[in-house]
Amino acid sequence: MAGRFVVIEGLDGAGTTTQVALLARALGARGVEGVSTREPTDGPIGRVIRSTLRAEEGAASPSSLPWLFAADRADHLARVVEPAVARGATVISDRYYHSSLAYQGIDQAWPLNRLFRTPDLTILVEVPVDVALARIAARGGEREIFEHRSKLAQVTSAYRAVATRLRDLGHRIEAVDGDRPIAQVAEAILALV
Repeated sequence: MAGRFVVIEGLDGAGTTTQVALLARALGARGVEGVSTREPTDGPIGRVIRSTLRAEEGAASPSSLPWLFAADRADHLARVVEPAVARGATVISDRYYHSSLAYQGIDQAWPLNRLFRTPDLTILVEVPVDVALARIAARGGEREIFEHRSKLAQVTSAYRAVATRLRDLGHRIEAVDGDRPIAQVAEAILALV
């Protein structure tokens, strides 16, 4: 029996990482194998991406990100997603090509991503920019290149455009209000899954 591929998307600070972990735990409690994963991955290309996002010295140029993400995604699908789905697991990915479309632009990123596997369900965790920024500040550490008010505001609008475009292509994309207590968001996501 084939498994399913679920993607949880949202702004930096939306709580996607937390929700992926909670969903995997909830599925496990119901006897369903939930495989948590993320993009960028921890693989060789994913490490280059993370270095670029942190603007580390010697990192790749941000202009290379659409191609780097597509390469990392192809590797991610081959190494993690497809084998797990084939054995019947539910793969839950913290981000997928929706992020590339929202952060790098639909026109530039879609040609690189259009042939990748379509998720069975994508959940967009929506939060106001101020909430995302407060959560980013609370976690501490250095901000990544996209974790600033003006960019997050652009990405919020871009996610809406991405969702509309992909729904028109038949993709199942559901929005969840992420500006609620963590447990309530988790319940809403589990109900959709």
